[in-house]
Amino acid sequence: MPSNSLVVNPEYQNLLQHVGETLENGRAKVAAAVNTATVSTYWEIGRDIVEFEQGGNAKAEYGSELLKKLSRDLTDLYGSGFSMSNVAKMRKLYLTYPILQTASAKLSWSHYVELLKIDDPMERSFYEKEAENEHWGVRELKRQMKSMLFHRLALSTNREEVLRLAKEGEIIERPEDILREPYVFEFTGLPQLPVYTEGDLEEALVNNLSLFFLELGKGFTYVGRQQKMVIGGRTYKVDLVFYHRILKCFVLIDLKRGEVQHEDIGQMNFYLNYYREEMNTEGDTEPIGIVLGAYQDRLVMQYALQNISNQVFVSRYQLYLPDRDQLEAEFRRYMGEHTIDED
Repeated sequence: MPSNSLVVNPEYQNLLQHVGETLENGRAKVAAAVNTATVSTYWEIGRDIVEFEQGGNAKAEYGSELLKKLSRDLTDLYGSGFSMSNVAKMRKLYLTYPILQTASAKLSWSHYVELLKIDDPMERSFYEKEAENEHWGVRELKRQMKSMLFHRLALSTNREEVLRLAKEGEIIERPEDILREPYVFEFTGLPQLPVYTEGDLEEALVNNLSLFFLELGKGFTYVGRQQKMVIGGRTYKVDLVFYHRILKCFVLIDLKRGEVQHEDIGQMNFYLNYYREEMNTEGDTEPIGIVLGAYQDRLVMQYALQNISNQVFVSRYQLYLPDRDQLEAEFRRYMGEHTIDED
């Protein structure tokens, strides 16, 4: 047992803290080194398989049975980790990344198992960059792939930005960059309810903040729900308030269970005026308002938003994952309308 003098000694506590930090940093470096070594090793195995096939040996000796036999023999010699499926993924890793350095050293083999499921190079590049930049675990990566984040962002941005999105990931430079169409809230569990209210939706989002943040995107910090504003002796409340670290502004979100109405735009404009005058401090930029509804009439919204100087946006949410075939078809049409030169 340590002496009482050491327990209360500030210098000892600093030592303990520094040792703990050193240990955590060391463990992180070891994990990163193991990840890098694993991906590199599996890439080299994939290269060996492809070179063997290209030399004509596969057809001559094993034909289509090569991977099956190799899996069986490697398992007998080296134990688990060499199922036929895994060996096939090693081969695919090499074919997908013929230059090893183009694969991220910050991602694990488990990340690449998911990324290799994507055939489109632009889409795969986007998720790879986002997983690296935002430090997504495999769970987060799988969720964003299922929600078709790349397609949703690509369809809501300028065509000229799609290639940059694929090469660099999501870049936040202006208010429009934080928007998604639609937002996907499948994690709320509300689809299982016969009826839900706006309050139910708000509570479900707050109760699943980690997944809500993942859907909102980078830069968001939670401030609170039902944030009060007292104006002219009356109390008003904003459903959800965030602060965006990159844009340096408040982001107000108003939730609507059904259709967004024109009066909802006026209400959000009112809230933004208050936040700009009463809540902003030095260094803050203009607040952003997002009205989220299940659907909207675009012509009504066009007239409602016309000549409003505040940054008010309307977007749609859905409580289920997007239909992949429908979104991919829409994306192909979108890209076909405007050919992008990758050079």
